Amino acid sequence: MALSQLGYYITLSIFGQNTLDKRPFKIGFMNTMALTIYHNPRCSKSRQTLALIEASGVQVVVILYLETPPTCAELAKLLKKLGMAPRDLLRRGEADYKTLKLSDMTLDDSSIIQAMSEYPKLIERPIVVSGSRAVIGRPPENVNVLL
Repeated sequence: MALSQLGYYITLSIFGQNTLDKRPFKIGFMNTMALTIYHNPRCSKSRQTLALIEASGVQVVVILYLETPPTCAELAKLLKKLGMAPRDLLRRGEADYKTLKLSDMTLDDSSIIQAMSEYPKLIERPIVVSGSRAVIGRPPENVNVLL
């Protein structure tokens, strides 16, 4: 079992106001690490990845990136955490990819990032972030390195 999956417990003693009885009890504290997932609920891989995170007990922040697309600056940060070039994050099968002629190898990184920000369907999914690291949840088990 990964350390991040263990709960931490602290035992506290409570003294009654009019008594000397000590009544110990436990309060559970889960690992405070939280992951962020850029999620598309219509995507089976995204749903499977989210389910793996939730099953691990780790807190997760869900960003519905089609409704709230990342800005160019946020995409640049995600790419750095992923260790990927912008072109590698593109979904080449999307109609927008062909319409915007994103296969043109003369396009610079900022043009590709701008296209992904304006057309978030172009972004490979799901992206899961933990601190300074991120992974693509394809296959969903990729997220295990962050748990």
